[in-house]
Amino acid sequence: APLVRGLPDFTGLVAAVGPAVVNVKVVERASNTRTSGNNPFGGEDDALGDFFRRFGIPRDSIPNIPRNAPPRQGEGSGFFVTSDGYLLTNAHVVDNASKITITLTDRREFTAKVIGIDEATDVAVLKVDGSNLPTVRLGDPARLRAGEWVVAIGSPFGFDNSVTAGIVSATARPVPNASSQTNYVNFIQSDVAVN
Repeated sequence: APLVRGLPDFTGLVAAVGPAVVNVKVVERASNTRTSGNNPFGGEDDALGDFFRRFGIPRDSIPNIPRNAPPRQGEGSGFFVTSDGYLLTNAHVVDNASKITITLTDRREFTAKVIGIDEATDVAVLKVDGSNLPTVRLGDPARLRAGEWVVAIGSPFGFDNSVTAGIVSATARPVPNASSQTNYVNFIQSDVAVN
């Protein structure tokens, strides 16, 4: 007899926890300058500098990039873990944020503040002023096994409840810390697409 029969139906799961998944819109703090030291191209992630570099234009021939560039905007996904407004998102989404707006699937909006950031795991805790908010129950990673089905529910680009499925590829996967090249955090590895 086959060990696996049929495919799981995730519709009940999405209906139950989907309302707790939120869109996180961020306005970054304005930078006083887009240049870095003697580098007229600005920081490493500066779009104008990247443009000039791609065409091989010498640094010395370019005037300084304008100062006081407008603040950048970004967004990501998150989910409530308490009904009084604590939620989790990615640290890189809210790092350097001056304003954070949380939008639920029912179109309610809240202003959030950062409670804490852990760069090693790329997780941030945010808080909004609210009550009776929908929540996601956190599971026990010690009980998770390779081969189990997993679902990712997100709100990319403002879309409500984008859902993808996959399996757990491995548990406790060591990932080297970029700065020290030592294994710092063990992650759950999965092939589920995070859209």
